[in-house]
Amino acid sequence: MNNHITLTTIIIREVLRFSRIWLQTLLPPMVVTSLYFIIFGNLIGPCIGQMDGFSYNEFIMPGLVMMAVITNSYSNVVSSFYSSKFHRNIEEMLVSPMPNYIILLGYTLGGVARGLMVGVLVTVVALFFTDLKIEHPWITITIVFLTAMLFSLGGFINALFAKSFDDISIVPTFVLTPLTYLGGVFYSIDMLSSFWRQVSLANPILYMVNGFRYGILGASDIDIATAIGLILVMVVATFGVALLLMERGVGIRS
Repeated sequence: MNNHITLTTIIIREVLRFSRIWLQTLLPPMVVTSLYFIIFGNLIGPCIGQMDGFSYNEFIMPGLVMMAVITNSYSNVVSSFYSSKFHRNIEEMLVSPMPNYIILLGYTLGGVARGLMVGVLVTVVALFFTDLKIEHPWITITIVFLTAMLFSLGGFINALFAKSFDDISIVPTFVLTPLTYLGGVFYSIDMLSSFWRQVSLANPILYMVNGFRYGILGASDIDIATAIGLILVMVVATFGVALLLMERGVGIRS
């Protein structure tokens, strides 16, 4: 019961933290998504035509939602946990009786909450540019939740190793952004040559984007069972790594 209260308290604190600064956390993804739809969907899209049997706006919509979920889940945890390290608030949690897995889950689910909230807001924006018909609701929910969980855990690991505020921006800038843009958000990998199609299959974000696209549109370049299985394995592995690092005190004990 005490662990449940502790976990709930951490999650509520995290939600209140990003909600208080909504102009920095919730509004920008909506503005950026609107620009993507205006520039890529409305201006460039008509020149491209249909993709996989859908209008270009319909095709890129799931990818844009997933991109917002990934970015915000990751950034929420990495910034929040590193701030706790920087201000030495984390020491109060470490000396308390709460288990490390509760601390990890609390921060992670706080990141999931922001990722899902941003995903809903971005979806609302998308309704102004395209019709929304969810073909497979449970697959859609499963993919978006597991993806938000995975990148929240990734943000936690980044925060553990970070030694300065500059360190928390390296992975989003040089890893997440390139992988996301090359993850099939704006194109189908069927358009690529055989070599680059095989290279793209090594990008894990491709499976998340296509899994989510299958949930929304019912079309995917990737087998849906493979996509869900891969994401689930990555979530379990990343959680295990993050918990192991915490148990060893990496980045949080001198």
